[in-house]
Amino acid sequence: MRSRWVLAAVLALVGPLFAAVTIGSGAAAATACKAEYTKNDWGSGFTTTVKITNLGDAWTSWTLKYSYAGSQALSGGWNGKWSQSGKDVTVVNESWNGSVGAGASVSPGGQFTYTGTNTDPTAFSVNGVTCNGIVPTTPPTSPPTTPPTTPPTTPPPATGKAPALHVSGAKIVDADGRTVTLRGVNRSGGEFMCVQGYGIWEGAMDDASVKAIASWKANSVRVPLNEDCWLGVAGIKPEYAGANYIKAVKDYVAILEENGITPILELHWSNGTWTGQDNHCATEQAACQKPMPDMRYSPSFWTGVATTFKNDPAVVFDLFNEPYPNNLGVMSYDQSWKCWRDGGTACPGLTYEAAGMQDLLDAVRGAGATNVVLAAGTSYSNDMSGWLANKPTDPAGNLGASWHSYNFNWCAAADCWSSTIAPVAAQVPLVATEIGENDCGHGYIDGLMAWLDARGIGYLAWTWNAWNCSSGPALISGLDGTPTAYGIGYRDHLRSL
Repeated sequence: MRSRWVLAAVLALVGPLFAAVTIGSGAAAATACKAEYTKNDWGSGFTTTVKITNLGDAWTSWTLKYSYAGSQALSGGWNGKWSQSGKDVTVVNESWNGSVGAGASVSPGGQFTYTGTNTDPTAFSVNGVTCNGIVPTTPPTSPPTTPPTTPPTTPPPATGKAPALHVSGAKIVDADGRTVTLRGVNRSGGEFMCVQGYGIWEGAMDDASVKAIASWKANSVRVPLNEDCWLGVAGIKPEYAGANYIKAVKDYVAILEENGITPILELHWSNGTWTGQDNHCATEQAACQKPMPDMRYSPSFWTGVATTFKNDPAVVFDLFNEPYPNNLGVMSYDQSWKCWRDGGTACPGLTYEAAGMQDLLDAVRGAGATNVVLAAGTSYSNDMSGWLANKPTDPAGNLGASWHSYNFNWCAAADCWSSTIAPVAAQVPLVATEIGENDCGHGYIDGLMAWLDARGIGYLAWTWNAWNCSSGPALISGLDGTPTAYGIGYRDHLRSL
């Protein structure tokens, strides 16, 4: 998922503040909202979420402002465009979350560094009107900020080596030709911890944690990766980069496979500076989701990954997390699909040289790897309508499609799935490598999974991380597999199959 969720690492809730906010503009009737400020502080930095619930008339856009009293410095943000001037912080809605209906919420989150004290802000404003009546409340019980050291109570036995996979028609099959439907979870951490300087993984990535995943009857895990960390690009701490990072990935892949679980390795965060429309960070570094992979490093990343795993057909490659060249306002919709496939000069207006899906696939095949490869669509992988017309050429014949589906996406109803997703799945293997919803429930994924199951399409839920499911689709509240309300629906569905 893009940076609006993945940056929410280790998001234990501490000390929420609730504020009654009066919002108005000109002669418009004032409306009210509730704001909740939460943070997770590790001594030199912290993440924070400001959840705003609309208690009045619908909003078409929003701007949140608040100030810190100390040395807090913004590192990045999600669920909004974050900026800081001195001590003042401003968050403007993204294109996809500006509309907030009555009773609905939006939860922008940010990450900061600091020295000295880290006092909570005392005042907020939304759309130019100061928040009033900030009243601290009793903090909720926080989820654990460190992984549990004990394995699940009743871990299932290992199921044996993960199967070697290849494409046959519109299906993924094993060495005996039996259809393999990939259903599992995402395990976030490898994309952000290293670039933020805190480690390689977020929480335990050991045999006990994998057995907890297997206990849900998952048969696949998608592992988001960071190209700067894999390649050891300047700016990444050496202990979390290059050979150390690669070894950690190899070790985790081995644990997954020994438990019969298919690893799906994907490029989540990449290099390149984009500060235009729908940007998520101003830095060139691979510190957030970028509109497209970059020619400078992304093909080299895939050459390295493919070389490392080319003799292991149990590993699946997912080329790039969530391309969105059509969201930038610099090229037409048809041109954005050409950009998606070809990169380079096919991406007019992009401020770095992009690598297209064909470039990344060529890098994989050029390394001698014939592994199954997935290529995601556009609009944050939710739009598949141009996929077949722009399908990359694969000399190995092992190419499939990757699709993302959340309740807040534009293609979030069965009629859209039938018109744009089913045609792709009829011609190539399609895996919904991210599904989820941002309401801590499972009503949306229940209907989606039923539709996918009826067509033999696999899916992986976001995300197997012990985060707060009200700030993102978190399946668990503990790495022992304790499910959130959202996770209960997903777990029970997998076990019922």
